[in-house]
Amino acid sequence: MTLFHEEDVAVPVPRRRLPRATVAGIWALAVALVVLLVLTFLPTAYVIQRPGPVYNTLGSATAADGEEVPLISIEGADTYATEGALDLLTVQVVGNRERTPSWVELALAWTDPRKAVLPLDSVFPEGTTTEERNEESAAMMVDSQQEATAAALTELGYDVGAQLTVHSVIEDSAAEGVVMAGDVIVAADGVDVADAAAVREVVNAADGDAVELSIIRDGADETVSITPRETEVDGETMLLLGVTLSTVYDFPIDVTIQLNNVGGPSAGMMFALGIMDELTEASLNGGETVAGTGTITASGDVGPIGGIRQKLWGAKDAGATAFLAPIENCDEVVGHVPPGMDVFAVDTLDDALEALDVVSTGGAGADELPTCTAD
Repeated sequence: MTLFHEEDVAVPVPRRRLPRATVAGIWALAVALVVLLVLTFLPTAYVIQRPGPVYNTLGSATAADGEEVPLISIEGADTYATEGALDLLTVQVVGNRERTPSWVELALAWTDPRKAVLPLDSVFPEGTTTEERNEESAAMMVDSQQEATAAALTELGYDVGAQLTVHSVIEDSAAEGVVMAGDVIVAADGVDVADAAAVREVVNAADGDAVELSIIRDGADETVSITPRETEVDGETMLLLGVTLSTVYDFPIDVTIQLNNVGGPSAGMMFALGIMDELTEASLNGGETVAGTGTITASGDVGPIGGIRQKLWGAKDAGATAFLAPIENCDEVVGHVPPGMDVFAVDTLDDALEALDVVSTGGAGADELPTCTAD
């Protein structure tokens, strides 16, 4: 018995065509994958900022030899136990001129409120190597530690013996042949000066006229006159003498700040507060966790910094509920404050101390302090 007739013929079943929409979807997916692959390796002109490590100025840090040491140590004066935290914030930069983030990494960063996408040139200027940038950043950190120590000790009533000195004279500048490296500048146009900012104010007020400097050279008092020259700096025309200045201090006590692999001047205010807390019997923060950022001068002026949005999130992650922000950064703060955090706007070290006093007393009087608002 057979199961089919000899004359039966098998007829192939025609293949069903995929719907046009399905075919179009497959091609779109294939093209997208190719584009994604290309974008992964295509160089970009951007870098990514994200929250970096958080350091408690009242705590410890890792020294160059790997040993845990106090972040701030003081000798020559009575110090007191501290509570809570006065956190300084950092940002990390993903990418450099040698290796920039991929377009995929940039796309993910654009949608993350904790991160910022910045033009490569704004972080790594053309002609500046990564090594040169790191060296400059380290130098600014050293200067900020000196200014922070001077600000803290001055606030506590110490005499820091500040002397404004000529660090170097720029070649072919107005000051060449008039002042020398090592000269101590006492006054400008009769106004006592202790830092470069004070000299700059006098030069700007002179409006191009000659500025008379009272200096000490080799122990002798002298008076010299310099007519500033118009110079273009970063597209802006400025009146400059043509000198680089540095302030040398004679601190009555020894303050050592130990913080490796962190550069820039933005920790200045928190350094100053940490130093003051260790030299003050009462806890400045009332044992709370307070974070902040901002440059500082020896006279206690707090200045703006970069990456404040990332620092806000770094503070949030570290458990801070109060944040001290430079008042000049408020436009970047508004609309980007993490939930559960109070931000106080500060312009001086005294403002920061007032905010800490409010925090230490449970928030009483907070409504009277400046905050970063849309107004």
